[in-house]
Amino acid sequence: MGLTSASTGSGVLNDSVLNIEKETPQDKIIALAGNPNVGKSTVFNSLTGLNQHTGNWPGKTVTNAQGKYTHKSNNFILVDIPGTYSLMANSVEEEVARDFICFGGADAVIVVADATCLERNLNLVLQSLEITDKVVLCVNLMDEAEKKKIHIDTDILSSRLGIPVIGTSARSGVGLDMLMDAVTSLTVNSLETNPIQITYGKQIEKAIHIVETAVAKFLTDGISSRWVSIKLLEGDEGLLLALREYLGYDLLQNEEILNKVMEAADFLEKESIQNDRFRDYIVTKIVKICEDISSEAVVFGKKDYSARDRKIDKILTSKLTGIPIMIGLLFGIFWITITGANVPSGLLSKALFSLEEPLTSLFVRHSAPYWVTGIFVDGIFRTLAWVISVMLPPMAIFFPLFTLLEDLGYLPRVAFNMDNFFRKASAHGKQALTMCMGFGCNACGVIGCRIIDSPRERLIAIVTNNFVPCNGRFPTLIAIITMFFAASAAGDMQSVISTLLLTGVIVLGVIMTLLISRLLSKTILKGMPSSFNLELPPYRRPKIGSVIVRSVLDRTIFVLGRAVAVAAPAGVIIWVLANINVGNMSLLAHCAGFLDPFARFMGLDGYILMAFILGFPANEIVVPLIIMSYMSGGTLTELESMSELHSLLVKNGWTWLTAVCTMLFTLMHWPCGTTCLTIRKETQSIKWTLISFAVPTVAGIFICMIVANVVRLMGLV
Repeated sequence: MGLTSASTGSGVLNDSVLNIEKETPQDKIIALAGNPNVGKSTVFNSLTGLNQHTGNWPGKTVTNAQGKYTHKSNNFILVDIPGTYSLMANSVEEEVARDFICFGGADAVIVVADATCLERNLNLVLQSLEITDKVVLCVNLMDEAEKKKIHIDTDILSSRLGIPVIGTSARSGVGLDMLMDAVTSLTVNSLETNPIQITYGKQIEKAIHIVETAVAKFLTDGISSRWVSIKLLEGDEGLLLALREYLGYDLLQNEEILNKVMEAADFLEKESIQNDRFRDYIVTKIVKICEDISSEAVVFGKKDYSARDRKIDKILTSKLTGIPIMIGLLFGIFWITITGANVPSGLLSKALFSLEEPLTSLFVRHSAPYWVTGIFVDGIFRTLAWVISVMLPPMAIFFPLFTLLEDLGYLPRVAFNMDNFFRKASAHGKQALTMCMGFGCNACGVIGCRIIDSPRERLIAIVTNNFVPCNGRFPTLIAIITMFFAASAAGDMQSVISTLLLTGVIVLGVIMTLLISRLLSKTILKGMPSSFNLELPPYRRPKIGSVIVRSVLDRTIFVLGRAVAVAAPAGVIIWVLANINVGNMSLLAHCAGFLDPFARFMGLDGYILMAFILGFPANEIVVPLIIMSYMSGGTLTELESMSELHSLLVKNGWTWLTAVCTMLFTLMHWPCGTTCLTIRKETQSIKWTLISFAVPTVAGIFICMIVANVVRLMGLV
């Protein structure tokens, strides 16, 4: 059975945490908390393996992960809550973490800390202990600490904190059995803990006591009346809202509680402790205790244990070398992706299209009408075969390489390098990370915008994410670059020139992202950029095997599945338009003719623009649509070589200007169907979905028109 309102109280908030299904009443729910970059997800994955699933917290665009684990015949449900530095929530992710620890009905909380920077991580531990005494501290990355000559005495930590403390190295599985032994003792064997009691000084303690005498009468289900009293004095509106949803009523509507809060506030004001100073006192005290405990329990074998990381950062985050190295790495990833994907993409295409004849024969044997065979084989199957053969190999290369940079700890350095540019655009520095995610898939980039706390800046990141080309647009860009600008080069130089030009296109996309972000921040999304703390995690050696598995399962297959779901119905539409004639022309030809005057003003033609429109479900099918249109075929067509394709395009009026404008429009046009669906889900708004559709499209049309007509006026074509 699952948790119910009867077991955890009533209220709306319960619905947001009660997706956790218990197989038996004896199952124990364990919340897995921790700062970002402490290996929390590694602990979760190591324990639960493949026995897990992900989703969204109801009403929130924040992902949750749940997994089952059996330890000594006891069943545990682990819930990997969002990484957070504090329970003083300033973002949706931090609110979810706080609310689950407070109201989620967890039997215990494992707080995962980084052994290499324990003092900072203890902040979350102490805040968690103010809410519940059922806490186990997992000091992870002990192997990293050992390499840096950092010794941590877990016995001293346990004594000072009054809770079990276990040292682990989750990547190698060391200490995880001991961790679950401690959790079992706490939840099954009812081990009593004696958590550290934090006192905030005479005046503040008196104010807390005044409020707590009234609050304690109305709180049940183990919610800490002391902690709630502190939050009432802080005036934490987010927590008060969560409490109201959980309890079903507003504590401050109770006259006795309201009077006590006002009495305590008056007392603090007389003591010259206003609301802002009250919170400062709380934070300062917690930080001081963290320092004291850390000074006792942590011994540094050498003074400058992070010297190597700082030496590397002097190069990778330097104003002089940071950006060139970043562009160089981007070039390297694209070069490996381009050269590495060619062969497997060709083999996959050959294998999939070899199934076309047997499928056609199957329909013929069952006397299926021509149009049925056409829709299912020439329409749906051919479209899916194209999408899979074009998307899968590059993604299977790009995503692992991208994940390797992530595991190495380089991506936060990208955000650091780009922060100044985004700040000048009145956008958020973390937008650099979401932009990077968009290179693989814009839908993933849009989901990644959740890491941006400010709603205004999150919207800017979502609207502009499409200005960096996703995996589906790379084939079009690469094909045009190779045919029109790198064809004269021989051998490996062709791929080098192609990669250089592709990198240049990407840089243009980044520049457009910054310019449009600036424009949005000065018009419909006015505001100043918010500050944020960006942690530069230590450099770590990635585990190649887990990186490949994680990137293939979590990213490649996920994105491909979405693309296939959207591309299948597109195959039907494409076949219908190409095979139904009005007069002596197909519907596709009629549509292209109607669009042709406008398209030529953009430097394109009607068939190219129509291919982009029909490619809305999946950008990968734009080139085959152009080929199909020019060859007047009723199905998607692939030519044997680039030279054949180049001849076909030139025969139909393509020049270098057509190639440039097609590349520009490939870079800047509407998001694909999958991305639009994701934007709608993330923003919960049709208006912002339409704006996200319109902004890159208008920019692409405008720039193509300028380039085409300036070149024509100069007589260069």
